[in-house]
Amino acid sequence: MEVFIDTANIKEIKKYYEMGIVDGVTTNPSLIAKETKSFEEIIKEIVSVVNGPISIEATAENAEDIIKEGEKYSKIHKNIVIKVAMNEEGLKAIKELTKKNIKTNCTLIFSANQALLAAKAGATYVSVFIGRLDDAGNDGMQVIKDTMEIFKKFGIKSKLIAASIRNPIHVIESAKAGSDVATIPFKVLDLMIKHPLTDKGIQKFLDDWKKVKKDV
Repeated sequence: MEVFIDTANIKEIKKYYEMGIVDGVTTNPSLIAKETKSFEEIIKEIVSVVNGPISIEATAENAEDIIKEGEKYSKIHKNIVIKVAMNEEGLKAIKELTKKNIKTNCTLIFSANQALLAAKAGATYVSVFIGRLDDAGNDGMQVIKDTMEIFKKFGIKSKLIAASIRNPIHVIESAKAGSDVATIPFKVLDLMIKHPLTDKGIQKFLDDWKKVKKDV
């Protein structure tokens, strides 16, 4: 399973990309709004660091303008992927952007039906928001499982992204369900890398090493 980091903060991206953990980046208007730099500066910084898919969200509301945004953003770098919201206008835009060989990420998907339609329209990626589903009292992971079953049965090429991840358990369950990608917030990656028994073990090794007589 590929790991994308869900952030627009260049320090967070660098930390995990330099470890070899991160394969790509997903951003959205909310994440970009948290940063002090301009949109253009943020995107240029990200593409200078990460050699992998970088999702930028189109904010227009009609297909024609979404396509224009997609064409504009795709010229920034070859790795740019255009995030398009799941609705009628979004599907129209995805179809046309796909014809132009511009990669797309259909976002705000909450059902296997929506994921199937996005794939049919030609989306490179489909993002199922499991955390928001769980928050609303639904079973987000079941949507991942249902979507993967459909995609595998029919050999659908669109890649499934497990998005809106809230905790490390979401990551493990997404991987077990066969999700192609998990896009993970920085704070969840921090939780994944740590374990109290690891910290305890390291400290014991260090304490024991201090007791060893050193001849060198």
